[in-house]
Amino acid sequence: MKSCEEHVSPLSDYFNYSPTVTAINTFFYPICTGHFIYEPGYHQHRNSYDSFLLMYIQSGKCVVNIENTSVETDAGHFVLLDCFKPHGYYSNYGYECLWFHFDGPVARQYYELITSHLGNIFTLNDTYPVLNKMSKLYNIFYNNEIIREAMMSKYISDILTFLVLYMPQGTTNHTNSIEETISYINEHFTEEISIDDLAKKAMLSQYYFIRQFKKETGYTPHEYIINTRISTAKYMLQTTHMLIKDICFQTGFSCESVFCTSFKKNTGQTPAQYRRSISEGIR
Repeated sequence: MKSCEEHVSPLSDYFNYSPTVTAINTFFYPICTGHFIYEPGYHQHRNSYDSFLLMYIQSGKCVVNIENTSVETDAGHFVLLDCFKPHGYYSNYGYECLWFHFDGPVARQYYELITSHLGNIFTLNDTYPVLNKMSKLYNIFYNNEIIREAMMSKYISDILTFLVLYMPQGTTNHTNSIEETISYINEHFTEEISIDDLAKKAMLSQYYFIRQFKKETGYTPHEYIINTRISTAKYMLQTTHMLIKDICFQTGFSCESVFCTSFKKNTGQTPAQYRRSISEGIR
C-alpha cells in the first residue's frame, strides 16, 4: 500500500498484517512492515502503538524521541523502540529506512535483553544478518508470496537472537565468561567447587563475578550449583533404584543431612517423599 502520510514520498510502501490466534499465542509475528522515504519536515508522535519497532536508517538523518529524550541518528543506525510507550521520530533533512513492527509472547523479554547492552539506537559491524532477514520479511508482502507464519517468526527470531548475542566492539564480554562458568559447573558439579575458583576462571573479582552471574542467570553461583545438583538428584530418584545416600554423594553433596535439607528447601519434600510421590503417580 502507498502511504497517505504527509511528508512521506509516494515511492514508499507498507503492508499491514493480522496474525492468526496461533501466531499471537505461539510465534513472533509482524504487525506491519515497510520501506519509507521520509521528506524534510516529517514528524510522527504516538502515545502508544501496541508493538515493538525495528528500523534501519539507510540514508539521511532523523531524531528519535524516547522517554522524553531526543537522539539524532543517521545512516547505518538501527533503532529499536518499545511502541507501547510514548515515542516519536522526525526529520528536518529527510531519511530513508526499512522497518517493521512486531510482537510475540516473549517479544518484551527480547527487547529488554537487547536494549540492556545495545541501547535503543545502535550500529553493527556486520549489518547483513539483520538486514537480510528484514528484507526477506518485507519481500514476503511486497512480492505477494505465500504467508507462512512460522517462517516469518523464524526471520524475526533470527534477528532478535543475533542482536541478543551481538557484542559491540570494545566491550568486555562478561556474558561469555558467565556462559563458560555455567558449562564448567555442569561438567564439574559433582566435585567440590569454590566460588573463588570460579571467579578466577572468569577473570573477575569475586564480588563482581557474583553480581554478574546473578544478573545473567537470576541465581548466585552457589544457588546455581545447588540447583544443578538437585535437578540431577531428582532425575536419579525418578529413574534409578539407587540408595538416597549414594545419590547424595554422586551429585556432589558433602553429607546426607546437607543433601536432604537442600532438597527439601528446593522441592518442599525430602528425597524419600519425592521418590514416593513419583512411584505413586502423584507428580
